[in-house]
Amino acid sequence: MESNFNGKMTITDNLAKIKKELPPGVKLVAVSKTKPVEDILTAYNSGHLIFGENKVQEMVFKWEQLPKDIQWHMIGHLQRNKVKYLAEFVSLIHGVDSLKLLREIDKQAKKHDRIIKCLLQVHIAEEDTKFGFDSAELNDLIGSDELRQLPNVEVIGLMGMATFTKDRLQIRREFKTLKTLFDELNAKLPEISILSMGMSGDYEIAIEEGSNMVRIGSSIFGSRNQH
Repeated sequence: MESNFNGKMTITDNLAKIKKELPPGVKLVAVSKTKPVEDILTAYNSGHLIFGENKVQEMVFKWEQLPKDIQWHMIGHLQRNKVKYLAEFVSLIHGVDSLKLLREIDKQAKKHDRIIKCLLQVHIAEEDTKFGFDSAELNDLIGSDELRQLPNVEVIGLMGMATFTKDRLQIRREFKTLKTLFDELNAKLPEISILSMGMSGDYEIAIEEGSNMVRIGSSIFGSRNQH
């Protein structure tokens, strides 16, 4: 009992500490992947409503178990054949990296009479393992008739992940690149208002470079469960 109680206190305290440090206007997505329902409930009971998952099956399971006013964000790479499972309830999809995926989201959203908010993922890292559009592809898509023909999708911003490196100058440079792209699009399209960049290891740099949505997991819930 004691360790569980201490764990609950830690999640609540960590959340309060991070929220206090975040500048006004920066939204916090608590990354709850691999964490049990009880931990999410602890965070929820402290007043936090936005949680991020990277596996569809796990997110659906948690959605079924937990209060329905929770806003679920899909932060992982999303395969087109999995969209149907989360179309009923997902609040925001962070990692949209192709027009084909947008079309599938639109199709599945229509079935539930919903408009699903999405962020377009931009490839800013020097790693090939990351997904996303390059700047030319992004500009082509944003101004395209194809996007306008998807009434059940609303693109509201951009998302990017920096290279996994200790080189903080490189991380800063990559975030700066994304912020420049974001500013260019936002000047033309005011609805492009969310810039999701920054995780537990680099969110301070991301905020300094203009992020207004950060995805933080281990700094809230402790190190990832190994299973």
